[in-house]
Amino acid sequence: MLRLSGIGKRFGGLTALQEISFRVAPASITGIIGPNGAGKTTLFNIATGIYPPTEGAVLLEGKDISALPPEKRARLGLVRTFQNIELFGKMTVLENVMVGLHTQTKSGIFACAFRMPWQLREERSIRERAKRWLDFVGIAELAGVEAGKLSFGKGRLLEIARALALDPKLLLMDEPAAGLNSKETQELAKLIKSIRDRGVTVALVEHDMDLVMEICDSLVVLNLGSMLAEGTPKEIQDNPAVVTAYLGEE
Repeated sequence: MLRLSGIGKRFGGLTALQEISFRVAPASITGIIGPNGAGKTTLFNIATGIYPPTEGAVLLEGKDISALPPEKRARLGLVRTFQNIELFGKMTVLENVMVGLHTQTKSGIFACAFRMPWQLREERSIRERAKRWLDFVGIAELAGVEAGKLSFGKGRLLEIARALALDPKLLLMDEPAAGLNSKETQELAKLIKSIRDRGVTVALVEHDMDLVMEICDSLVVLNLGSMLAEGTPKEIQDNPAVVTAYLGEE
């Protein structure tokens, strides 16, 4: 589904990433882990088009998308959530998800301004689809609540629902468990597995090792901007270099 080939990134004289290469298999959950400052979020920013790579290429389903802006990557099915929740606080929960469906609308300014019949039909369809995604993540009862009044955990679920509304092929999640309590994290684990079971490929950056080891099919470990290891959760757990990077020498 996704291939990162020889990715390097420099900011002036600072090398943030060098020679990062790995593949994300279709309908899998891949975890990208590593100590703080390893370059994980920078890698996500390159994959989604926020940063251009200094070297290397990003390929989605075999197509080189390295030069495409984020919105065009989203239309191809590459969608992400952010470490810090980004919601429209004054809009309702339902309206936030409806915004996520904007790439799939066809009505123009004229049709919207004059409330043309086809625009009204399209809006009803979008509203119903948004409700289904809220139901999928488990917050359908909050549809009419202002997003800014949600708890942190519910806000995270709303952000995921809005991302899913874009009908992604690949969903990148940047620290989805950050700020969640243990119960919310367990519910998140079930949700991410359900997303994968729907055929959506998931790649996530995460510091919660219990979550990562429970749900991921494969792991990529970064350290100081370089790839340290790649393998199954069991292989990564037993890798001495990974243990040293996290815990230091004995």
